[in-house]
Amino acid sequence: NSFRVDLPARLLQRGVHPVFHSSLLRVHVANDDRLFPGRAEMQVADFGEDGGEWAVERILSHKGKGLAAVFEIKWKAGDIT
Repeated sequence: NSFRVDLPARLLQRGVHPVFHSSLLRVHVANDDRLFPGRAEMQVADFGEDGGEWAVERILSHKGKGLAAVFEIKWKAGDIT
């Protein structure tokens, strides 16, 4: 089962797909400023216009794990690195 989620326009503009499988969804719990003061949305993730992002078509292979992981990527532009 999948659900369509109303996402903010800035996420849709960045290409975030608004349909998620039910196993990935959880009930939203709002931030408690008494426990976690100053945790604004923009502090958790930068949704600004960076221009330093690249679209991945698929991950072809990988080796290693954690910080030592290395991936072979096929980019939407057609390059493989």
